[in-house]
Amino acid sequence: MSEGVYTDGRAGEDHGHIRSFVRRAGRMSEAQERYYAEMMPKIGIAYAAAALDLSAVFGRPAPKILEIGFGMGETTARIAAACPDRDYLGIEVHVPGVGALCKLVATQGLSNLRICQHDAVEVVRDMLPESCLDGIHVFFPDPWHKKRHNKRRLIQPPFVALLASRLKPGGYFHCATDWEEYGAQMLEVLSGEATLANTAEGFAPRPDYRPLTKFENRGLRLGHGVWDVIFKKR
Repeated sequence: MSEGVYTDGRAGEDHGHIRSFVRRAGRMSEAQERYYAEMMPKIGIAYAAAALDLSAVFGRPAPKILEIGFGMGETTARIAAACPDRDYLGIEVHVPGVGALCKLVATQGLSNLRICQHDAVEVVRDMLPESCLDGIHVFFPDPWHKKRHNKRRLIQPPFVALLASRLKPGGYFHCATDWEEYGAQMLEVLSGEATLANTAEGFAPRPDYRPLTKFENRGLRLGHGVWDVIFKKR
């Protein structure tokens, strides 16, 4: 379970920040290739160092939710299908995952989902205006569990501060992980952001909108834990 996918082995020096993802050279299936070619011209958002008008992108003034690192897209598609009154922008760099979500968007007729295949830090920094989001999802990011790799974790104070600035007052920031030590770091980092307030005493119960994945169900049967952290913008 990972946003994982979220440098190419380098520390991202030429981009001004440490990469939190690895570009895997995964093979796309024929279906993924076909739907990627068909759907990305329709639902893909190309990176550009210019502010996006999200209402114009989706063609309506609905609540906007950002998901960083959607993996193969099953959870993203399920959430978008269950919440047609909300719009979802998913960011992912793993090409087979993007192709898989393109297939789900096409076969399920999801009109409230767009995809940006680019580094999340750059997209948020350069394309998303302040106070434009109603919610942020970061589900099962790569834990980078070796201590020397912890600096590559996505949830770090500078990026959390940047993300928080893109939330509207009352907007929510939801992280989930199956790595307890990373969950504790998430809780510490979000607690340290002055513009955010915890919605629970510590970890939060899983909200209904975040469905259980097959992998998560298997882990829970084996006694593995999952930790949700949910804060709101003050």
